[in-house]
Amino acid sequence: MKESKPITIELFSTMTCPNCTILKRMLEDVLPQFGNKFVLKKTSANMPGGMIRTMKLGIHAVPALLIEKKIVFRSVPTREELITVLKTY
Repeated sequence: MKESKPITIELFSTMTCPNCTILKRMLEDVLPQFGNKFVLKKTSANMPGGMIRTMKLGIHAVPALLIEKKIVFRSVPTREELITVLKTY
């Protein structure tokens, strides 16, 4: 049986953002229940590479969460909202 490639989830955040920390912890808590279906990539929005990507994507505030390069949340969702969205993939 062929294994499918994991879906990339990208979290744009900064070190001083309290809401970013909340969303990061929520993702780290929720993602294990999906096994290897997702891979979490963390991007610092205040580093040069992250700044360029946020400008290209139209991200003006953090936290921002992308799934397969599509913005799905521009703030901290509830745990239930996050799980509901993840189940659609």
